[in-house]
Amino acid sequence: MIISSSSTTSYSSSTSNSRGKYDVFLSFRGEDTRKNFTDHLYEALKRRGIITFRDDDKLEAGEAIAPELFKAIQESWCSIIVFSETYASSSWCLEELSEIVKQKNERGHKVFPIFYGVDPSDLRKQTGKVGEALTRHEENLKENKEKTQRWRIALAQVANIKGWHLNDSASNDMIGIKSRFEELHCKLDMGDEDDLVRVIGICGMGGIEMQPNGEAQLRDSKEILTRKYSTGFK
Repeated sequence: MIISSSSTTSYSSSTSNSRGKYDVFLSFRGEDTRKNFTDHLYEALKRRGIITFRDDDKLEAGEAIAPELFKAIQESWCSIIVFSETYASSSWCLEELSEIVKQKNERGHKVFPIFYGVDPSDLRKQTGKVGEALTRHEENLKENKEKTQRWRIALAQVANIKGWHLNDSASNDMIGIKSRFEELHCKLDMGDEDDLVRVIGICGMGGIEMQPNGEAQLRDSKEILTRKYSTGFK
């Protein structure tokens, strides 16, 4: 998801009069996206001056959803929900989602879904892994059918909201990487006859090694640079 300066400006003006403590509440499955996509999204929001709440590892370690999370949702202008492969497997995530939908229906809380490697139709129709997860919840909560029904309704409602569709395997291209390579090639191209040693450090936010496309691109980049600068390249 790309956050442009113009969209940020309009977002800031629309929330400047908000009384909420947070601009955004991030709902996501930690084991799926905490160390990769959600980290990048959270840092991007922070850089734009958007006050964002996301739970830490200590909060998520509890068995029951912490009251702090309900309060954070209620004090946020909007929620961004990152639906990932095992989001519906977490009763914690589904309780968050249920509260988000409640706030949306009762006070106009804004909701922006991101479908990260999942099909929205699976959420709407509750088929595939989503349906399997909900069936397991119903087996474990036979005495509380009201709760699981509330989760089903919340999933179906949010799945009907227009959002962003992201898929790691959709493309092998990394946005903006070509121009960076061209700049790097120019800086490294000191002549074919020199014997200087070039040392290149590739760094970034933690979790990039978990992204299949990112890993492939970095591996391919090293191979390209090694071939081009085979003398004295490290």
